Amino acid sequence: MNHSGRNDFLDTPVEYLKGVGPMRAELLKNELQIYTFEDLLYHFPFRYIDRSVWHKIQDLDGNQPYIQIKGILGKIEQTGKDKGKRLTALFKDESGYCDLVWFQGQKWVKENLKAGKEYIVFGKPNLFKNQISFVHPEMETTDQEKKHQGFQPVYNVTERLKTKNITSRTIHQFISSLINHPNFEVPEILPKSLLDAHKLIGRKAAFTNIHIPKDNQSRISAENRIKFEELFLLQMRIVRIKNRNKRTLKGIRFAVVGEYFNKYYKDVLSFELTDAQKKVIKEIRQDTQTGRQMNRLLQGDVGSGKSVVALLNMLIAADNGTQSSLMAPTEILASQHFNNMHTEMEKVGLQCALLTGSTKSAERKRIHEGLENGTIQILIGTHALIEDKVKMKRQGLVIIDEQHRFGVAQRARMWDKSEEVPHILVMTATPIPRTLAMTFYGDLDVSVIDEMPLGRVPIITAHRNEARRMEVFQFIQTEIDKGRQVYVVFPLIEDSEKLEYKNLNDGFELLSNFFKRPKYQVEIIHGRMKAHEKEMIMTRFKKGEIHILVSTTVIEVGINVPNATVMLIENAESFGLSQLHQLRGRVGRGGDQSYCILMSGQKLSYNGRERIKAMLSTNDGFKLAELDLKLRGPGDIEGTKQSGIADLKIASIVDDEEMLKVARFQAEQILSEDPLLQHASNQPLVNYLNQKSPGKDWSRIS
Repeated sequence: MNHSGRNDFLDTPVEYLKGVGPMRAELLKNELQIYTFEDLLYHFPFRYIDRSVWHKIQDLDGNQPYIQIKGILGKIEQTGKDKGKRLTALFKDESGYCDLVWFQGQKWVKENLKAGKEYIVFGKPNLFKNQISFVHPEMETTDQEKKHQGFQPVYNVTERLKTKNITSRTIHQFISSLINHPNFEVPEILPKSLLDAHKLIGRKAAFTNIHIPKDNQSRISAENRIKFEELFLLQMRIVRIKNRNKRTLKGIRFAVVGEYFNKYYKDVLSFELTDAQKKVIKEIRQDTQTGRQMNRLLQGDVGSGKSVVALLNMLIAADNGTQSSLMAPTEILASQHFNNMHTEMEKVGLQCALLTGSTKSAERKRIHEGLENGTIQILIGTHALIEDKVKMKRQGLVIIDEQHRFGVAQRARMWDKSEEVPHILVMTATPIPRTLAMTFYGDLDVSVIDEMPLGRVPIITAHRNEARRMEVFQFIQTEIDKGRQVYVVFPLIEDSEKLEYKNLNDGFELLSNFFKRPKYQVEIIHGRMKAHEKEMIMTRFKKGEIHILVSTTVIEVGINVPNATVMLIENAESFGLSQLHQLRGRVGRGGDQSYCILMSGQKLSYNGRERIKAMLSTNDGFKLAELDLKLRGPGDIEGTKQSGIADLKIASIVDDEEMLKVARFQAEQILSEDPLLQHASNQPLVNYLNQKSPGKDWSRIS
């Protein structure tokens, strides 16, 4: 044991384990990223076989998972030619017979397996031409059976490992050899009070029983302990960052609400704020008064009025002698924010500027000077804002719109625009389920606008299939004849830009044939176009010069065309729920009744059917986001792919939601009692956290 509370034994390279050696170690590293004894220990089984259950060959139908049968091995023969060369053997028990097939490792099979002998076969049964077969089964003699009483763990192994005779059974032998090693030790890292409170078994027992369970109960106890540890460590890291930021990061104190805010609120704002908007402004106000840096995530469904909240907080920043910047992911979105804000700001005497990749150099020069001398109080733009030459006299507030489009390092550069630390407000229109928010944004304070502005007419959503296409087109025609506009969206087809482009063009042709010029203007917009071409088409659409806009890449998040009342989504079953909801939110932005039509094929998968059913049942983005998380899992939800979810080997933030909440509560409680983790009982935990912390610390960035 070394001074950090770690066991050096677990850091040993895996080639030094009995039975592994350099060649097999190389395979384990390349195929399973197993480098050390500890990595091997963390390669958990994905299922278990109850060794008390035996199957008869006559009962197999090809639908069973990994199972075991017992019988006599027939003659092993070589069949096929060249690449199709394989070994086959009949295997029979008292109920019938099946085929065993080996494409790889044929030399080993010939040398080690004997016809006429009794064996146990492990594998996945396949049904081909009414005959059951096992491809590359795991084999053992019946005299080895006593070794594997109780629950047999099954491990993930790649095809390449199988060809080199490293099977699930081999992995289990390696792990058994590790656990039975005289130096095997897994230091405890959780405080005893926590173990007692939640009736958790010790760490060494948990790792032993998850790999070599005596019975089902010992397996469940081991799983619970390891799941809790994973979720608790994840939450400890997040809560430590959050607490440290609050302790150490000083922010500019926004002491007053002054003339700019009051003038705008009384004389310019033309509608009443919702209670939810007022609540969020109050939460932000409390943060910015403390003298500590605000780090807040603002969630609000499509059209809930986040932009007004952003604008009002920029006015408070100006009242306190500071400048604000708002960064959006695209030029179209940045221009839209600028167009909505700059005339409003001018009415109260504030100067606003727009900085994007298209800004001409003379205008850039003027903007840089205005930012540095403080005459420009509000800067709106795209990635252009993070360029080193953009400096401010005194930046007090940074607002990042649709933050999942920006990398953490990009956002970090927004901090370096002036001497003091700015307040950070991150806005997203993608509703984030509570468990995800707790995990991925757990170091931010979260505000939610969960109420729609008055007078917003709910969007009518309908599901139609190909047989009713003409009926849908006639409905669209009626809407256009009323002076309305339409979006038609095709899905992105991963790995096939050609096919995606063909689908889009076929759709465009179909629409153009029905909605003929010159009466109807149908235009197409896609990812291959240059930015200025897309910009031009979107501008024409916003002006009402285009009736139908056909797109894949779409319809940027946040684009606001109040006159568009129909969203037709083609192949709706191939979109995620959150995506469908985002697209639906592109319409319904004016006072007119709007419609979202989900077109699909006749045959729908279970998930496709569930998504469409959910879209028809609710307009609530948060309910849909929760369901999306359950249907798709966290790895597919936009913006979460690179957020450290890989830290979780067996816990799931979807399936183990209750345990996640308990882990969060316990992390907060421990850190409220011992903020720097200095108590003796927390020493093993803090040593482990410090030893495992990643090299680059982005924790001070939202």
